[in-house]
Amino acid sequence: MFAICGLPQVVKTYQTKRATDLSVLFLWLWLMGELLTFVYILIGDWETGIPHFPLYFNYIANIFMAIYLIYAKYTYPKKYQLH
Repeated sequence: MFAICGLPQVVKTYQTKRATDLSVLFLWLWLMGELLTFVYILIGDWETGIPHFPLYFNYIANIFMAIYLIYAKYTYPKKYQLH
């Protein structure tokens, strides 16, 4: 469930081409949290030799969603301004 919890926001942002209500601070903190936790898991798995593939999927999915929403936050207001 954690791997897809951001999906409704991604879909809505993609459909409406609006990201004005998204907090840029939240998006950057979310991305940094996902990246740092993913690296932590990779290091732990490398040390123990036990891979945790479901966790990889979770963090990679969330990293891509956060990157898309950050892209939308900076791009959509300029690209799709109402005149």
